[in-house]
Amino acid sequence: MQNKWYSILSYLRKNQPYFKLTKRTLWTKLAIASGVVGFGVVSIALPVHASDLQAHPAKLPWPHNGIISSYDHAAVRRGYQVYKEVCSACHSLRYLCYRHLVNEVLTEAEAKEDAAEHMYPDGPDDSGKMFERPGRLTDLLPEPYENSQAARVANNGAEPPDLTYIVKARHGNEDYIFHLLTGYMDPPPGRTVPDGQYYNPYFPGGALSMARVLYDDLVEYPDGTPATTSQMAKDVASFLCWTSDRNHDERKRVLSKAALVTGMLAIIAGIYKRKRWSDIKTRKVIYKNRPIPKDV
Repeated sequence: MQNKWYSILSYLRKNQPYFKLTKRTLWTKLAIASGVVGFGVVSIALPVHASDLQAHPAKLPWPHNGIISSYDHAAVRRGYQVYKEVCSACHSLRYLCYRHLVNEVLTEAEAKEDAAEHMYPDGPDDSGKMFERPGRLTDLLPEPYENSQAARVANNGAEPPDLTYIVKARHGNEDYIFHLLTGYMDPPPGRTVPDGQYYNPYFPGGALSMARVLYDDLVEYPDGTPATTSQMAKDVASFLCWTSDRNHDERKRVLSKAALVTGMLAIIAGIYKRKRWSDIKTRKVIYKNRPIPKDV
């Protein structure tokens, strides 16, 4: 292939005196041209982001971002309360069961009590009829709407997204959730927002159908924490981060134990190597001929 390209360009060089290229400069120019073409293809393939219309959330010091740090389970518990009393009116957690909350967010008795507040269809019974029963730990958290169409009708044509994995599905993760919930403001001069929508610079496009839902003292925390808007946004973001990655603490615990055991094994292996091979590596072998016996 190399010889083919070189023969073509050599022919062009012979027929055009001004086209003077050595073999080295030829391949240099081909490499530059290939790089330019490749950069152009990649640039066209990349999506265009309207960065001038969307604010980017700042990095916040979340307590679970450390290498061996765990979730703030008090904040996760408060966040579940905010979701239950505020967010669950429109948003679902359809991939979360009540049993997932046990010993992570609620006690077993509290989880059973929350589940029993809702009725779930079950059956058939002995007579072949369906019936309703109180919820159990194995049941999924209830959804606010019966179907997607009902959700769109109740929210100006926009279906509220499920929040189970919303943190992992958004750029900025929990930072985005916090800034979105606290970033509502009046639109800047010259910016119009359609009827039924609200301006938020952190949302793509700047206008969304969800109105501001968090206000100071909207809920009452049993532990006495002041229910400010930023505190509730932080707590519900921590809870949604937990729903998106429930194995976070267990994974870090296992990795910490694995790192400790691996380090101990590495030290033992180093001591064994030093003890086992030090004599062999420092051994000096000398070949010495024995004297010839006199009687030979």
